[in-house]
Amino acid sequence: MTETIDFAAQARLVSQLAAQTADEQLDAPTPCEAYAVRHLLGHLVGLSAAFQDSARKNLGAMTSVNPGAELPDVEPGWRAELDRNLRGMAEAWHDPAAWEGETQAGGVTLPAAIAGRFALNELVLHGWDLARATGQDYLPDAASLGVSYALLVPMAESPDRVPVFGPPVAVGADAPLLDQVVALSGRRPDWAPPGS
Repeated sequence: MTETIDFAAQARLVSQLAAQTADEQLDAPTPCEAYAVRHLLGHLVGLSAAFQDSARKNLGAMTSVNPGAELPDVEPGWRAELDRNLRGMAEAWHDPAAWEGETQAGGVTLPAAIAGRFALNELVLHGWDLARATGQDYLPDAASLGVSYALLVPMAESPDRVPVFGPPVAVGADAPLLDQVVALSGRRPDWAPPGS
């Protein structure tokens, strides 16, 4: 039987963060330089739909698009859409068949077991981005953090590093696991909105 990774806790956490994001915060900056909060949320709406299709091997328009091709944004009803997409994403990756064979994400064909880990990592990192940008507490579950860490360490240490993320940021060996994951993705764990 194919090992599955449970997305439910992380999907719920991201949905809660989004639900508690005020409309007045949509133009606030985020740790992702090119994104305001509205763009980050638009990205989450799109990636949660795309990775749902990726899990189901429903390859097409959603899975073939490079996520950096255009600046995403939110549309009316985005909170409900994001919550629906996140639930669907968690449900899709709960199926052992989602982790078998190959699939497509962001226009790249790759093993489904790797795509699933990238999908969860997106929720972990962008959950942190959203929490930091909107001043919310962020406590992802240990299992999700462990998946991100295991994915990011080999990428950071590889001499042929694929530029999926920025260069790793140095943190102490005793840094909390969340800070290590954030730093491995090229983000500064101490990032805060300007003037805060």
